[in-house]
Amino acid sequence: MLVDETGLIHGTVGGGKVEHRAIEFAKSMIDDVSRNRQIVDWHLKRDIGMTCGGLVKLFFEVYNRRDWHIVVFGAGHVAQSLIQLLLTLDCRVTCLDPRQEWIDKIENQKRLTKICTPKLSQYAENLSSKDFVVCMTMGHSTDRPVLECIFKNNIQPAYLGVIGSKSKKAAIVRELKEGGIDADLASQFICPMGLPIGSNQPAEIAISIVAQMLEQRDAGKETS
Repeated sequence: MLVDETGLIHGTVGGGKVEHRAIEFAKSMIDDVSRNRQIVDWHLKRDIGMTCGGLVKLFFEVYNRRDWHIVVFGAGHVAQSLIQLLLTLDCRVTCLDPRQEWIDKIENQKRLTKICTPKLSQYAENLSSKDFVVCMTMGHSTDRPVLECIFKNNIQPAYLGVIGSKSKKAAIVRELKEGGIDADLASQFICPMGLPIGSNQPAEIAISIVAQMLEQRDAGKETS
């Protein structure tokens, strides 16, 4: 049986309540980038609500997860390298920066959306749990409002990273808590960002970040 974000495309697992449950479960897997394969055992009476008893076992696998969306706050040197690398992959990228001259440095491409706006945190209100979010603005004073908006709106991106050091993270966490963000929530972002590889050159930082995002995107995915 083939299912996409809108529902059943082709095939059947027998119809009825089992098929309805299977379609909804498949759609939930498409929405969750951390889940690629899963086997379920459902009790027909307890889990499905049918009058008859028995068990059903189904195998789910996500193919060609098309909508990998990365949102990059900031268009500086590292962001330029990062976006150039990301656009060699099967993804969509949105880049936001208040500086038009930096936005203009990024070459226009079909899968890239460039937004020049001083209200970065306002855009953050529209993020979803499927988005991969990278903060690399001009400094922690401009990264923090983006994070604050994400946490206050109870948004849990699939990936949330901030460029910088451990001391920068400590400063941001402190300011978030002072601004009313719960202590446990305030530290729920990756900083330093990227795998511990390469040098401090923008291109190598970009590679380490993309490697970490791929690792997060494909977590739990079996390889052969």
